Amino acid sequence: MRRTSRALAMTALAACGLTGLGAAPAAASTDVLLPHPGPEGLVWVPEQTGDGGVASGGAWEGLPTVLTVACEGGGDVRVRMSQETEVAAFSVDCPAGEAGVGSVTMDPGVVRSGSFVIGVDASSDTIRWALTVTQPES
Repeated sequence: MRRTSRALAMTALAACGLTGLGAAPAAASTDVLLPHPGPEGLVWVPEQTGDGGVASGGAWEGLPTVLTVACEGGGDVRVRMSQETEVAAFSVDCPAGEAGVGSVTMDPGVVRSGSFVIGVDASSDTIRWALTVTQPES
């Protein structure tokens, strides 16, 4: 119960911290790029267009951390996760008409307890993307 409450609070915090730097509103779409991550989720950004990111807290260093990004629209997105220093960076190809997905799994201890920031740099303002951060307990 405590983990679920923390995950819901962090999802709400992430939604409040979402920034769309120069991004246009996303077109209405029924396609979900990434589903809700469930009780292991720290962050879920269901959809954003163009550049953006999220700031969140609640990470625990005793669990692995998985950052997943999906995108579409032609081009790519560059993703960076930081906690004072960069802890992960990768790119995802974003095909037109279908979703490209990229993910990185960090061992326990790579992401320290507390807050983190994720930046998404899209090659075009029309690229739509979603992200999740999870900490699986198994």
